[in-house]
Amino acid sequence: MAGKPEKDPVTGVETTGHEWDGIKELNTPLPSWWVYTFYATIAFSVVWFILFPAIPYGPGATTGLTGSTARESVEASIAEAQSARAAINQQIVDANLDDIQSDPDLLNYALTGGRIVFADNCAPCHGVGGSGQLNYPILADDAWLWGGTLDAIQQTVVYGVRNQEYELDARFSLMPNYGSDGLLTGEEIAAVTNYVLTLSDAEPEDPALVESGGVIFAEQCSACHGEDGKGMSDLGAPNLTDAIWLYGGSYEEIERQLWQPRHGVMPGWIDRLDPAAIKMVSLYVHSLGGGQ
Repeated sequence: MAGKPEKDPVTGVETTGHEWDGIKELNTPLPSWWVYTFYATIAFSVVWFILFPAIPYGPGATTGLTGSTARESVEASIAEAQSARAAINQQIVDANLDDIQSDPDLLNYALTGGRIVFADNCAPCHGVGGSGQLNYPILADDAWLWGGTLDAIQQTVVYGVRNQEYELDARFSLMPNYGSDGLLTGEEIAAVTNYVLTLSDAEPEDPALVESGGVIFAEQCSACHGEDGKGMSDLGAPNLTDAIWLYGGSYEEIERQLWQPRHGVMPGWIDRLDPAAIKMVSLYVHSLGGGQ
């Protein structure tokens, strides 16, 4: 409630005339130091507006007397860092992967750079440190779908997997739709599923179907996964005996993959990363799971 200003009988300070529940507000002036600080900030802002880019208009902003921007500073710092690394990056480009691996100093630089490249570009799918996540391969183990040698990893990094953009060079394989295309009946898929579970020492849901499932596996699946189920890296066919599952290893998940398989896609990085970065991240990925 607003009323007429009056002097407070206790302090002698005039009130603002505002009152809430019998409480009146004193019209106490701000401390001098606070007022002067406030004025100083206003003066500083005026000087800043004059010296530096500050006021936006349309597509741009006032340039200020100095013409200096944080963007230019960052670009200059990046250019300086790139210039400082140019010589050793060229060594990475010129050397083959085995030579880099045998040079401790060059390898240490490559692994450090590769870790940064991986964190910026690969970790969203493969997880920090290659820990993987559902439907994306773990890179920190020793199970390699397309081979774990340095050259094999670099080939995968450069051209990707099932990548239409680099169709002739990308890793490419497809598992048949055994169920949805009618290649196998539901009973046959159930038998194969039970057999596949036993390959990694898991308990089948129906042990009576394991034997017939093994026969069907030999006829339909062994061409890619091998007679022993240990996979073929040339075809990107996973090892079914190691209990490492890309799309899950339960009965239901294996059965689903037989009915209508899921196929992941990885981009090729040849047009996204420079040659040195590709070599460095290949070496880093190789180091995560011990390589081959």
